[in-house]
Amino acid sequence: MRWKSACIAWAALSALASVNGQVTCENDGVPANSSACFCPPGFGGPTCSSPACGGDIFQNTQRPLVTGSSATSFGNLTLSGCSCETGWTGTGCNVCQSPSVCQSAFSANGGNTSSTSAGADGLSGTAGLNDTLTCNTAPRVWASGEMSCQVSNPTLQAIYPGTSTLTILRTLNTSLTPSPNITSFGPSGSVFAQLWYDGVEQFYCMASSCTQSAPGDGTASWLCHDLSCTCRPNTTFCGAVPLTNLTSTIDGLGGDLTIGCGALASENGTATCEFQQAVLQNLFGSAGLPLSGCTFGECVRQGVIDAGSGNTDDAGAGSGGGGLSHGVIAGLAVIGGLIGLALVGLLVGWWNQRKARRGRYGYAVDGNGKHGHGGVTVEWSDVSYVVPTGNDGYSWMTALGRGQTRAHSKTVLDGVSGKVVPGQMMGILGPSGTLFSSRNFRTMFMVLQEPSGEMTGVVSFPEATNTQRLRIGFVPQQDVLPHMLTVFEALLFAARLRLPENVSDAEKQQRVHDVVEQLGLSRVSHSRIGGGAFGGGEGRGISGGEMRRVSIGLELVASPDVLILDEPTSGLDSVSASKVARVLHAVAHDPENPTAVIASIHQPSSQLYHTFDQILLLAQGRALYSGVGGFSPVEHFSLQNIAYHEGYNVADHLLEIASDPPSGVGLSIQGTPDSAGESTGKKDGDAIEMPEVLKLGDAEKGSGNGNHLGGGRRRDGWMARASGAKYAATFLTQLEVLSGREWKILRRDKTLFFTHVAIASVLGVFCGGLYFHTGTSIAGFQSRVGCLFFLGALIAFSSLSALYNVVEFRPLFLRERSSSYYSPTAWLMSRFIFDAIPLRIIPTIVVSTITYWMAGLAPHPANFFKFLFILVLYTLAMTLFNFLLACLFRNGGLAILLSALSALYQMTYAGFFVHLDAIPPVLRWLQWLCPLKYTLEALSVNEVGSGLMIQDTLQGVPVDVSATLIMNLLFGFGDGNYYRDVLVLFAFIAGFAVGVVGIVWL
Repeated sequence: MRWKSACIAWAALSALASVNGQVTCENDGVPANSSACFCPPGFGGPTCSSPACGGDIFQNTQRPLVTGSSATSFGNLTLSGCSCETGWTGTGCNVCQSPSVCQSAFSANGGNTSSTSAGADGLSGTAGLNDTLTCNTAPRVWASGEMSCQVSNPTLQAIYPGTSTLTILRTLNTSLTPSPNITSFGPSGSVFAQLWYDGVEQFYCMASSCTQSAPGDGTASWLCHDLSCTCRPNTTFCGAVPLTNLTSTIDGLGGDLTIGCGALASENGTATCEFQQAVLQNLFGSAGLPLSGCTFGECVRQGVIDAGSGNTDDAGAGSGGGGLSHGVIAGLAVIGGLIGLALVGLLVGWWNQRKARRGRYGYAVDGNGKHGHGGVTVEWSDVSYVVPTGNDGYSWMTALGRGQTRAHSKTVLDGVSGKVVPGQMMGILGPSGTLFSSRNFRTMFMVLQEPSGEMTGVVSFPEATNTQRLRIGFVPQQDVLPHMLTVFEALLFAARLRLPENVSDAEKQQRVHDVVEQLGLSRVSHSRIGGGAFGGGEGRGISGGEMRRVSIGLELVASPDVLILDEPTSGLDSVSASKVARVLHAVAHDPENPTAVIASIHQPSSQLYHTFDQILLLAQGRALYSGVGGFSPVEHFSLQNIAYHEGYNVADHLLEIASDPPSGVGLSIQGTPDSAGESTGKKDGDAIEMPEVLKLGDAEKGSGNGNHLGGGRRRDGWMARASGAKYAATFLTQLEVLSGREWKILRRDKTLFFTHVAIASVLGVFCGGLYFHTGTSIAGFQSRVGCLFFLGALIAFSSLSALYNVVEFRPLFLRERSSSYYSPTAWLMSRFIFDAIPLRIIPTIVVSTITYWMAGLAPHPANFFKFLFILVLYTLAMTLFNFLLACLFRNGGLAILLSALSALYQMTYAGFFVHLDAIPPVLRWLQWLCPLKYTLEALSVNEVGSGLMIQDTLQGVPVDVSATLIMNLLFGFGDGNYYRDVLVLFAFIAGFAVGVVGIVWL
């Protein structure tokens, strides 16, 4: 309370000058009356502008001042011939040097030792305490002490070649000083300082709310707040030399002030100190204004020292600047929030997985322990399908729901009807281009979730109930398989994701073994698939026929109720095609689980043709025949005067008819055998008896049933209704299985990983050698930033391989996602983790570590790890950005071009080639969209934040300034923007991640 009252009183006195029109005081003096001021020690005169000239600190107003012509404006101690009395030193003679001078001066000026010990000094007359005055010459202050230092900075010395000194009065506790308001000034916890140049005062400063830290090792540090400085007009520093006028800079000093002093040197009894303030630190480095030859003198009672009453908490000034800044707190909050979200997501995933494995999702198992499937009839009536012309029916406008109109469309199907019951295999024949594309063929049976055209008609599944999860398997024409996995591993991967969670892993493996036996793949079950759409240098792998059977097996492990295949024998020799046909025939006619099998076939051999129970012949989108296979189609067309030559392949005969159908040949639906192989008795032209199903006009309204579906202008597909809206596996299981596959691929194909690491090592040595032991000159600092820029540009371009990796794996992802293996988010997370860590982060750490120490960047471990942190964040941002381009553009070449152009744009706006403030305003805003700009700024701020000083010579003038100043001048970077840049890079990472997930889902 006493300290607070003193502060209030001092502030009130200081305000009198402006309120009552009294005299204006300098050196932070306080008006005493209308014509005089109460001055700090060492100053006098009406306005406190005249410095003392000799004497001692106890003489107060009786002290001699500078006289003569030199006192008319600014007192010049040097010209006035002032000299200090014996035992006193420093500018202004305020610093005592021996214990005896304090006691004698105090007594000579009326001081009474015994009277003051009764409480005036705060000791309360405690028995045993020594009341004798002594001179404390250590940096630590017990009550109120003076210090005087030489200002030592080469740059200042070059501009102002005279002698610059700084005097500072530090008052810790006014009640403990022997003569309050004489040997001290102002309230407790205050600092008053004056800078002198060749004996003339240039400016003075005041700070309050000070705390002292004195750890006991001879050092001391003061932390003060509310610094304010005043430049004395027309002095050398403040206007006498217009070219070097520092008035605006000095008057603008404010904020916090730290005065740190080391221990006294044994050889001369002086110490080095630092006068630290934000502006001064920007100019002269983290040490601020360097001070040398500092002498200290404090007249204080020995009892005060013995009692240690002035000791403050060692964390006072020293830790005041160590608190967490707002940027650090915000950064920690963001990181903590992300970790918290990840943990919550993991917990939710584990809980869902646990519930699913306890039987939340049912799965039919018969009495023999086998998984039941099949037994579902497929019927379609009057199905028509129209796709926009150009680009295989797909365009950006179509994706946005603004596809071309029917006037610019192609009719793929026109009123087609048919039926396949369990235990039958139907072959769909027609000329090339009729139906034969995976997208069109799949959409005909409404398995595709996002058809690109318009579909009308009805597809139904009479045996399916509302509660049964209908499973439809689709095998595309091309075999898109994970080439690094073995046959067994690929099938087990599908089983773990497509069979429900409540099926144990042992049952899933047994299911895979059964499928391998069924497909005749036992011999190659542990061979890598190889080849494939993107097998590259993996070698031939298994044969084409074996690949086709593996593709079929990927659907069979999920126990489909209906199996649909797009040209299953395309590209195979007759032997391989025959094996595939036998497999499909066995699947369809399985006595325990008969399954409806539908396959498009382009040009089958005679043997292959006769494996089909039913035939659907298409021409120009219309069905010429739909019914029993074998020679029934020949008999049908012979009735329409279309001759058949004995011994001719029936399939070739039908394709000739479909290629150029005679006039009058129309739809014919022959009798279709039921599941027992007997004819249903249908005659030509009879309508298929269809259950009551949803018609075209009702498609938009929704059916309300799960066993049939209508057509119409629909783009949401029907998979969610027919196959269930949820994936068979929970998200956590999807992530686990996908991560397991990525790990296997990474272990077996180490080329890309070792190539990245090798290139990173070579480039690290190259860059480190190029910038080896970069100096501290201005050119050297520019080279330091150039080194940091090189690393950022290297990461930007090396991240292009992330784009290629996504493009390479896209076909596999599209096939697996269309079959509901996993959600896009799970795939993206696993792909990102196993791409970012081994191929991005590890090489980044390698090249950065080598370059960092070879180039001689900031040697402190904290700066090194902050450096790595920024580069890792930038690596993640660029990886996700390339993921986004790869997902956004189907043309991989276009995506790579845009990625390279974006890297050039970032290099332009990073701030290295052009000063950011020099960019025209119409283009300057683009810097805020440049991740490399924030990366380079953060790296540069981290480098100069280590206390880097620039030591150079410009036109003969030595330069010894903080690298922060040069950074601001050359590049326009803000010295306090490190944590802001960290948050911005996190924002880029989050934005790119959301964009990638959104694009893949859409």
